[in-house]
Amino acid sequence: LMPALERQMDTDHYGEYTISNIYFDTPDFQLVRQSIEKPEYKEKLRLRTYGVPKAESPSFVELKKKYQGIVYKRRIVMPYGEAYDWLVNGKAPKENSQIAKEIAWSLHYYGDLKSAMALCYDRVALYSREDSGLRITFDTNIRFREENTDLRRGDDGRLLLEPGETLMEIKAGGGLPTWLTDMLSRFRI
Repeated sequence: LMPALERQMDTDHYGEYTISNIYFDTPDFQLVRQSIEKPEYKEKLRLRTYGVPKAESPSFVELKKKYQGIVYKRRIVMPYGEAYDWLVNGKAPKENSQIAKEIAWSLHYYGDLKSAMALCYDRVALYSREDSGLRITFDTNIRFREENTDLRRGDDGRLLLEPGETLMEIKAGGGLPTWLTDMLSRFRI
């Protein structure tokens, strides 16, 4: 599959990298339960870093909303320690943008959001040479932990998939190009 994809796509300039996330949810997992029900509207809150962060490392606080099949990602960048203190300890951040207000509203609305899970994985991302909206990611070594979710503690956890399994995700702004649908069919994906 990779040699066939590389005829149409390029690997991003980071090569293979580790993504570390903390996902937030209520004690009864309201957000994930709603997501599984496939409602017209759903959202999730996560804190993302690349690699294992230090307090001053850049991090991304993301509120992902999906409405009628369209994903809206509201994201702000701030030092990991500040973001962690905001989302986990309730300490207001310096950031006061519109997106920060939306995230603060979600924190208030759900009231009891907690760091529910750390999820880390190693990723290779490919980008189409012809369509900037087309991206394919391959995630391996997907691991999670529900305790000690502070990402400064490392990117370890229990494996989610069997050894050798890879999660492939196709991200497209519109329809898939014919070359890709033909390739997926040929490889029975």
